[in-house]
Amino acid sequence: MPAPFPFSAIVGQDEMKLAVLIAAVEPAIGGLLVLGDRGTGKSTAVRALAALLPKMRAVDGCAYHCDPAQRCGHCAPGAKPKLLPVPVVDLPLGASEDRVVGALDLERALASGQKVFEPGLLARAHRGFLYIDEVNLLEDHLVDLLIDVAASGENVVEREGLSVRHPARFVLVGSGNPEEGELRPQLLDRFGLSVDVRTPTDLRQRVEVVKRRDAYERDPEGFLAQWEKADAKVRRQITQARERLPELQLDDALLLRAAQLCQSVGSDGLRGELTLMRAARALAALQGAAVVSDQHLRDVAIPALRHRLRRNPLDDSGSAERIARSIAEVWA
Repeated sequence: MPAPFPFSAIVGQDEMKLAVLIAAVEPAIGGLLVLGDRGTGKSTAVRALAALLPKMRAVDGCAYHCDPAQRCGHCAPGAKPKLLPVPVVDLPLGASEDRVVGALDLERALASGQKVFEPGLLARAHRGFLYIDEVNLLEDHLVDLLIDVAASGENVVEREGLSVRHPARFVLVGSGNPEEGELRPQLLDRFGLSVDVRTPTDLRQRVEVVKRRDAYERDPEGFLAQWEKADAKVRRQITQARERLPELQLDDALLLRAAQLCQSVGSDGLRGELTLMRAARALAALQGAAVVSDQHLRDVAIPALRHRLRRNPLDDSGSAERIARSIAEVWA
């Protein structure tokens, strides 16, 4: 199976690509929601992320690939650290709850009589990314489960005589077509950033998309080699941004602007301010800036807030337009 389509070879969709990079630099943002037309590169961008991420240090043999500095208690004594790829795990729409949270290993239970826990998809996604395509069609019981785990950072399984707790901190990434159904507000609120993607209207851009996809399908290895240097440059950008991130802070004046903007658009709760702060800081780190500026805050405002707006029956403009108006008022 060929490697994912190169991230650097994706044509256009600049807002989506930037949001993916911000989520890779600052996992505390809380995840990424990508909504839009079918066939616009939503899943391609997310899967390309896996090839971009620098490898992580993890305990060798641990089912939860824990950080050696923060072992989970399930690791084998004396296990040494090793470098592993950051996991990007798919959660299929039809997955059972047992497959997601984990369950009793029936084969070992029948063979030896031992009750052994078989980790699920949440365990595999720990310290990585959990990707749900068509997230707006996800079954309600799985939505409830994901909300609980995303809030606590821990998966608790108590069934069939088992009582297991293990860490499950991951970046939730969802994609879907809003015409096929809306997300439950509780899950929508868990995503840090939300971006809309549309079918390109520029003819040259459409042709370039088709040419690159065709080249990739005809000769995957050759196409990947062609874009290897560009992807390596993006990988270095992510690594350097992660190193710079702890040094960057928003001053009180910028935090006041963020609060004013959230109040102006009618954002519920305080997750809007937190996301604005974290996203602006990550963007500054990606750009190599020494300080976080007004411009960084403005550049992340729409993806950070568009899914947090209350519906206004007297205003039929889109969420991006409403946020843009508020930005103009706050920075007037």
